[in-house]
Amino acid sequence: MSVQPHKSVNTIKTHLQDTLRLAIPISIGQVGHVMMGVIDNAMVGRLGPTPLAASAVANGIFFIILVIGIGISYAVSPLVAISQGAGNRNETEDVLHQSLVVNLITAMILWVIAYLTSFIIPYIGQPDDVTAYAVPYLQILSFSILPIMFFQTYRQFIEGLGFVRPAMFITLFANGFNAFFNWVLIYGNLGFPELQLNGAGYATLLSRLIMALLLFGFVLKSKNFAVYDTRRLFPRPKVETIKRILNLGLPSSVQYFFEVSAFSVAAIMAGWIGAVPLAAHQIAISLASITYMIVLGVSSAGAINVGRHLGEKSKKAVRSAGFTALISGAGFMLVTGLIFILLKYYLPSLYIEDAETIKIAAGLLVIAALFQVFDGTQAVGLGILRGLTDAKIPTAITLFAYWVVGLPVAYIMGFVFGYGVYGIWIGLSLGLITSSILLTLRFHVKTASLVL
Repeated sequence: MSVQPHKSVNTIKTHLQDTLRLAIPISIGQVGHVMMGVIDNAMVGRLGPTPLAASAVANGIFFIILVIGIGISYAVSPLVAISQGAGNRNETEDVLHQSLVVNLITAMILWVIAYLTSFIIPYIGQPDDVTAYAVPYLQILSFSILPIMFFQTYRQFIEGLGFVRPAMFITLFANGFNAFFNWVLIYGNLGFPELQLNGAGYATLLSRLIMALLLFGFVLKSKNFAVYDTRRLFPRPKVETIKRILNLGLPSSVQYFFEVSAFSVAAIMAGWIGAVPLAAHQIAISLASITYMIVLGVSSAGAINVGRHLGEKSKKAVRSAGFTALISGAGFMLVTGLIFILLKYYLPSLYIEDAETIKIAAGLLVIAALFQVFDGTQAVGLGILRGLTDAKIPTAITLFAYWVVGLPVAYIMGFVFGYGVYGIWIGLSLGLITSSILLTLRFHVKTASLVL
């Protein structure tokens, strides 16, 4: 069975409207995910630099693992968009069912890995008091991988169809829930025990469970998806469709793994210098992650639009949609870079009152401001290439940019030349610049020779 494919008017104005229509709600939803961590850090920061540093270590490890699952789930929306553009309902439904199989198996594997990895923290050179907080916190977070991947399955499915607001609203609601239970569990209010950092972990876990249940319930009840079989939680595996998902999802997960792991290794390097530089690094990273997650909305919008036009077999529209997304992402990040410079002392003060931590974080925000445009461009570049189902070469690019250029330069600048945490961030900046240039060139070359 097929449905009539949607044909778009190929103008710059139309592509910009399509990008913003999808990107804004997706970005708000992405920020909602990050805001759980930001709210956790802000509330944990009131306990002092040590719990905040422990949060940096545990969250760094957690996201190295989680990003593998998130990257795999990102294959769903462009594949759904391509099938929708081609008017193939059966294929769209098949992608949903098989992505549920792939994502839940992935979640089980990653949960076990994350839990066991917590026992490695005492051996990565962190201060003993930081380690004491980080180990149980990571163990609690590991259980949240299951609801995250369930949520991602249905989120990517409906976003691939162009329905981007439901996940946004659910994520915003979950943030309010998370903040309230942080207040209750971190500080021991309303008669509950004072769990400190562990309390933040339990609040985040409960919030993610609620997100998964709410989105699943919405998809089941919404008439927009009545044409699809969305109730099947245990579909029969289809090897061909699973291969399609993994051929795009696995390289995508490796791409994000290379990037996130590079920044997580940078956090470990900062921990070698001391708890205060590590806390400052965590504050600056959490602020930069907000803008990054917003631009990931542009990246996802670009992937959806490029995929839909690919299904429609319109080469000109594919290129226009991709370059519109690139320009949109770069423009947004230019503005956020200026904000970082103007508010470099104020923003860290929202997290912590320690003057030395604020001073170091302010310096890191200046460096972050300089790499914002490149960070945005490379994030969108990965998205629009994913919309083309092009994943292997972009994966090689991210490996080269972060692990051949970024981290080695970070170590040399930080420890050989003695620039400390500032040197670490300079190295990371060079990695982002390299990735940005190469991914943009890849999209240009790939679409210029595209035959549809």
